[in-house]
Amino acid sequence: MKYLPYEAREPDGQYRELLYSILTKGERVPSRQGPVAITLFGAPQMRFKLENGFPCITNRNIEGFWKGAIGELCAFINGATTLAEFEEFGCSWWGPWATEEKCSKRGLSAGDLGPGSYGGSFHDWPDRNGASYNQFEHLVCQIAESPGDRTHIVSPWNGALLARDSGRINKATIAPCHGWLQVRIMNNKIHLHHMQRSGDVPIGVPSNMVQYAALLLMLEQITGYQAGDYIHYIVDAHIYEDQADAAWQMVNRSDMSLPRVEITEQGKLIKNIHDFRSEHFELHEYYPHQAMKGIPVAI
Repeated sequence: MKYLPYEAREPDGQYRELLYSILTKGERVPSRQGPVAITLFGAPQMRFKLENGFPCITNRNIEGFWKGAIGELCAFINGATTLAEFEEFGCSWWGPWATEEKCSKRGLSAGDLGPGSYGGSFHDWPDRNGASYNQFEHLVCQIAESPGDRTHIVSPWNGALLARDSGRINKATIAPCHGWLQVRIMNNKIHLHHMQRSGDVPIGVPSNMVQYAALLLMLEQITGYQAGDYIHYIVDAHIYEDQADAAWQMVNRSDMSLPRVEITEQGKLIKNIHDFRSEHFELHEYYPHQAMKGIPVAI
């Protein structure tokens, strides 16, 4: 990835503006998680030209967990659905969503997020013959064979396993919130549009921005097309009321230029998307505002 020099990068305020839009235009809606959610249904789209920096937010320091977000996506791509599998990829925050109580309600063993979760849908979607269909393997093959196609699409949503109508038991401890992807090759550049059905903007969205922008770097590495734009759209963007004070603090911080994230020399040898790990990424020129501890997480 060829980034502009740090001093030539424009400060980016899109994440701060998203927080402000939700806080000032959102509706207060009860949530299944408990706290009232300040919700903006159909939030403004964020578009990041990667040459202007990698979308690792600067409104607070996330250096402590950005690699875990990439590890999580690598686990999803490789079909991980259990806590033990996530640990192998350096992602350790799924415990509250894989308790014995949550799993037993869905006929799952403790620690198992279920076949309807991200890893199951991305890696082991049942095909028309009942075999497993690997969406990311197919994505890379289709880009190689038909780069100009408009159907380079990945979805985490298997409705047969996730429907919540009466008489059904869904097979995921949490319905996928992100991961609707469409890739477009135009003029020798590769662009990635990420649609997120539901986003906890202070806590979850910064990780989602990192992991799917990292996916664009992976695809650049594997396909040979130069990374272009990363577009992030959230349908149900929300800030829980107990997060509002922290969100306002971030809104009142100045915009900063975005950092670089580079694939390591070892990572540049990778030819298969399943072989990437979080240690294949390095963060440079990251000068954020101070970290913010204790922002509540809704479970």
